[in-house]
Amino acid sequence: MSWKEFKREMLDDPEIRKEYEKLEPEYKLISQIIDLRTKKKISQRELAKRMDTKHPSIARFESGETNPTLAYLKKMADALDAELDIKFRPRAV
Repeated sequence: MSWKEFKREMLDDPEIRKEYEKLEPEYKLISQIIDLRTKKKISQRELAKRMDTKHPSIARFESGETNPTLAYLKKMADALDAELDIKFRPRAV
């Protein structure tokens, strides 16, 4: 069974789907940062150096093991020469 098939099967369960959807904002943010980092050809180690932090800190963030502060995200945006844009939008009714 492939990952996509397994995921589709698991998400058929309403409780699992609900929990999965709760994590969507975190996964979107992590994906955006990984995409930006790789497009700029910056390794995790290089990003850590630019942020004046350790490589494991970046690895933990990208794996979803940590909940970053706003200050950490600002520092990461600067290190990636990017703009941090956080928005609140009304939910669709």
